[in-house]
Amino acid sequence: PRRLTPGTAAYWSALARSRYLVTDAGFEGMLRKRAGQVFVQTHQGTPLGHAGLDLLERPAAARDTDFAELMRCVDRWDHVLSGNRHATLTWERVHPGRYTTLEYGLPRNDVLQRATADDVARLRASLGVPEGAVAVLYAPAHRDHVRTQRPLLDLERVLRRLGPRFVVLARTPVPVRGTRIVDVSGHPDPAALCLAADVLLTDYAPVMFDYAGLDRPIVLHTEDWAAYEAARGVYLDLRAFPPGAVARSEDELIDVFATGRWCGPRAARLRAAFRERFCPWDDGRAAERVVRRVVLGETQPAPVVPLADRSPAPAACPRSPLATVPQPSGPLPVTESR
Repeated sequence: PRRLTPGTAAYWSALARSRYLVTDAGFEGMLRKRAGQVFVQTHQGTPLGHAGLDLLERPAAARDTDFAELMRCVDRWDHVLSGNRHATLTWERVHPGRYTTLEYGLPRNDVLQRATADDVARLRASLGVPEGAVAVLYAPAHRDHVRTQRPLLDLERVLRRLGPRFVVLARTPVPVRGTRIVDVSGHPDPAALCLAADVLLTDYAPVMFDYAGLDRPIVLHTEDWAAYEAARGVYLDLRAFPPGAVARSEDELIDVFATGRWCGPRAARLRAAFRERFCPWDDGRAAERVVRRVVLGETQPAPVVPLADRSPAPAACPRSPLATVPQPSGPLPVTESR
């Protein structure tokens, strides 16, 4: 496909002439929907923080949102894609409109079910992940309530404590570099980063709902939960229904990885319940179902593959030999204690 630069003549010509327009955000207010055009809104995953009209009560998160323009955009939507029932109920309430919700799963997650071990190995090699290393994708959420976006974690300290087996892929608001830290903040494909990682480390970023479909470990760092909840608002308490192990501080996070709790049996049970609730239709055939309905006009979607029968892309690193980290017998240096 040819990439178009927004604002150029080719861009506006493509928008005007296309029959199907698909977006996860919105189009410029100058765009006028012509007769016969079909707008498909995919949204940016499953909502955790407040969105749409709910932001009317969250000025720190809403900033300069033009809600009248937002509703004009919603009026142009023909179809909205949903990955789970929670997303359906939330989007229909915060974006009220005449569109049809398609509970077909999210096409952007199809690759997570269809990729092979060779694909994973190739992606890890392209990112510079050493063979045999545990790749941790660190993807924190944007903080609406702070002016300067900084990672809450000292990644170099964490890696010093965990040892040479661990590598961090840092998808942070500002670039982070260091020993065994790979800056992927500008990487264009989040799905590729998910495939390359053995474990996701996040806080409130919606990527957790996508990553859960891989059935790989997820660790939450919820140190500033109260501040995030007050500023943004949330639709569910992740601490009560987490996708894996939860750490409330940096030291707890180190302990979660050092003791192997990040990939232990309790984390697996939590992940299974989370996956069942939020990944019911992400079976690798979402795009097919959407095309059959929107383009071909078929009204009966293809059946969904049950969770137990799915084979998501395998992780590159086995978990059992690397589950725990040898801990020093003596006291920690002053620079390593908190």
